[in-house]
Amino acid sequence: MKLKNIFAIGLVGLLSTGLTGCKDSFLEVENPSSDDLSEYFSNNAHIQEALVAAYDPLHWPDWNGAYNPLNIVSDIMADQINVGGGSSSDMMNWQLLSNYSGNANQTLSGLWTAEYSGVKRCNDLISYIDALDLSATDISAENANYYKVQARVLRAYYYLNLWKFWGNIVFYTENLTGNYLGQQLDASAVYENVIADLEDAINQNVLPMRESDARAGYVTKAFAEMIYADYVMYQNDTNRYGQALTYMKEIINSGKYALNPDYAAIWTESGEWGSESIYEVNYNDDNHQRGWSSTMAVGGTVLPRLIGPRGWTSGVDGVDNGWSFAPVRQETYDMFSANDARRDATCYNADAVAAANGIEYEHAWQHTGFFLNKYLPRVDNVKDAGWDQDLNFNNNYRVYRFAETLLNAAELLVLTGGSATEAAEYVNKVRLRAGLGDISSATRDNILDERKLEFVGEGKRYFDLVRSGKAATVLVAGSAANRTNNWTENRKYVPIEQGELSADPNLKQNPGY
Repeated sequence: MKLKNIFAIGLVGLLSTGLTGCKDSFLEVENPSSDDLSEYFSNNAHIQEALVAAYDPLHWPDWNGAYNPLNIVSDIMADQINVGGGSSSDMMNWQLLSNYSGNANQTLSGLWTAEYSGVKRCNDLISYIDALDLSATDISAENANYYKVQARVLRAYYYLNLWKFWGNIVFYTENLTGNYLGQQLDASAVYENVIADLEDAINQNVLPMRESDARAGYVTKAFAEMIYADYVMYQNDTNRYGQALTYMKEIINSGKYALNPDYAAIWTESGEWGSESIYEVNYNDDNHQRGWSSTMAVGGTVLPRLIGPRGWTSGVDGVDNGWSFAPVRQETYDMFSANDARRDATCYNADAVAAANGIEYEHAWQHTGFFLNKYLPRVDNVKDAGWDQDLNFNNNYRVYRFAETLLNAAELLVLTGGSATEAAEYVNKVRLRAGLGDISSATRDNILDERKLEFVGEGKRYFDLVRSGKAATVLVAGSAANRTNNWTENRKYVPIEQGELSADPNLKQNPGY
């Protein structure tokens, strides 16, 4: 497989700042002064530059030449949000993927490149360290291993996104050379390779369960263990359910994480990296370098602009205008009970707010009147962006929350024949925060129902339906606006882009496309 533009992008990363939103010491990257990379990456400061570069692609999926915010591009294939936009042809690839009719020319262009960029940079870091005689450097063996474990966990995360969306991908832990063609593995083989490496990385026991506030954004053991559970549960790997449950209980019993008692507060700027946050991708509106001519530079995110109400009078109710993608379906709003705190924190009733304030706004394609409140564009979240505000909202992307740890543990208990009462205790913690009563016993179905309420717009629902075997009965024609096709097993994965197929004649398209 020829990975287009990866190697040029990798060098650019060494000339720019890295993971956004962290402290300055984590962001500063010097310009390499030598063409000999092995010579340049031979001291602690320069190895840390390579580490920064490995983190950097975390913030690319929302826009790196194409719009691919991970939560939206998966949820449009499920049953809780519509595609929306200005018209039925706006973001045609999203419109088609939502209807399970994507093709090699209408797929998630750019996401493949972003995630393989991450893989490449992680491999770079590991290779630089492995080539060193540590005794001749200022890098301790302990720090060298710590840097490598961070890279291995990040690599597992980048592969997780590639594997969940495309399944049958090229896997490698040493960067490709020569003709840059690698072997495409089927999804199960990719899983076995990644999960074995991730298990070993976790077992190195060098990662903290939680980082200090000053180091928020670095890889933690809890992040690694959540990635592990994500893999195992999506693969339905019964042999590893027990280990995944052990990891979930380790996070729970660590005392390092707790539910935010105010669900709505999770999504505010002050709620970022709160007690509930396992991992977030950092975005900042101030001091940004990101712009339309520098889309992968440090800065903010375009996600809020994508999903805000189109033609909104900016500032009314503190909301900024947007492009009206991912409107929340009426059925999603209706599934919440009136006293569920998650309903209004999730579903922004723009029609009601507009009527109350005497304003009008555009009722765009697949309009429902509801927008995703969790990442809604708010004027306060972009007020410090000096230019190209569309790309520079400061909303962090929440990857994993402690609520998911609790619900993972509950589901894994049920799947392993554990105590349904204990599983219910985990579920009830989530329900109590939402203002709901207890369940007396947990089943896989009522746990999945709780996830359906808890994670609207967070990129979980589609994958939950697929792994639980419910996709074929839930994702049918008419189950979302303008959906005319039924989901089938050969639509589990999205199509590989034509440019990648053309670059490598040995790369095979996913079945059914």
